[in-house]
Amino acid sequence: MTGRIHSLETMGTVDGPGMRMVVFLQGCPMRCAYCHNPDTWNEESQEAKFMTVEEIWQQYERNRQFYTNGGITVTGGEALMQIDFVIELFTYFSERNVHTCLDTSGICFDPHQEVAYRKLLSVTSLVILDIKDIDPTVHKWLTAQPLEPILQFAKLTADVNVPIWVRHVVVPTITDNADRHYRLGFFLGSLRNLQAVDCLPYHVMGVAKYKELGITYRLDSIPAATKDLAAKASKTVVEGIKAYRRHWWCPIKTPTNHNQV
Repeated sequence: MTGRIHSLETMGTVDGPGMRMVVFLQGCPMRCAYCHNPDTWNEESQEAKFMTVEEIWQQYERNRQFYTNGGITVTGGEALMQIDFVIELFTYFSERNVHTCLDTSGICFDPHQEVAYRKLLSVTSLVILDIKDIDPTVHKWLTAQPLEPILQFAKLTADVNVPIWVRHVVVPTITDNADRHYRLGFFLGSLRNLQAVDCLPYHVMGVAKYKELGITYRLDSIPAATKDLAAKASKTVVEGIKAYRRHWWCPIKTPTNHNQV
């Protein structure tokens, strides 16, 4: 089986624990207004290359000495668009005792294909899940896709007890909303497999790509977010998590910092 690969990063440090090989897959159904990789959207892009699991393993082996505390992360684009390939890839790496991380929006989840998703999660060491917004209307405007499949996927990770980290981008005037951050936290509080939450400040580093590709950048008038704004959002999300767990769990674990849960 071959996968459509956008690119490989051999020394990733922000896509899971430790030093990692990061595989960017081609194709994504989301159209996030602030996406910094719009060149990964087109599933049939002529720029993509096809690679087998064994070819990716060979690339991994060349630098394996650096991955002692890391592993492999598959992202995109949207990794779940090529779920069969990712299952084969993660199975191969898991059998060789390599930590596997799935970086996804969860948008492709289909309950009618739950067997395949459970199979994937059985060979996944960690899920990093991006939740753009907890309000369905805002989410649809921001991404051109519904929210519900993402929440369903999050619940499935909890059902099979795969550790999950959640990321949320704080965009001034759009996702910078304390009520929705609290609601996001309240939802996340129901996930017993939740290990960390990271609210990231919106940045504008990908704008140049849109100009190169001739794509209109919808957030052109929105300034980058400050770290303080993101930290404030993280605090509110954690308050929502604690509120849920006060009602439904007893006792609760107190976070050691703003984003550990």
